[in-house]
Amino acid sequence: MPSIQVARVIISFSWLYHGIFPKLVQIAPLEMVMTTSLGLSNELSYLVIKLTGIIEIAFGILFFIYYRSKRIILLNIIALSSLLCFVTFMQPHLLIEAFNPVTTNLPLIALSFILLNEIKRESRLLEK
Repeated sequence: MPSIQVARVIISFSWLYHGIFPKLVQIAPLEMVMTTSLGLSNELSYLVIKLTGIIEIAFGILFFIYYRSKRIILLNIIALSSLLCFVTFMQPHLLIEAFNPVTTNLPLIALSFILLNEIKRESRLLEK
């Protein structure tokens, strides 16, 4: 499978998985901790988590469809970087836990840059 497709599938899958399982199927305790750290009540946190899950699923689908769009790739990089910054400032102790945002977000950001480079390379080849 070409590297463009590998990056596309992994990035899309990650957004879909993180939207479905720890937010919609069953709220992961860590999701509740991070959301209530914003000062929201438990009820409002529940709604925010569910809404966030829906947004992540929608973004995962959009990314899968429009993976060649520089804008969607850049939005992905910005979103993943922002989420990493959120955890860094709001719950820094999570950065040393197993399967933490550093080990999930940074590889996805790197795949996004690979995707950008491959798409640029592919378009240069088509121009020739």
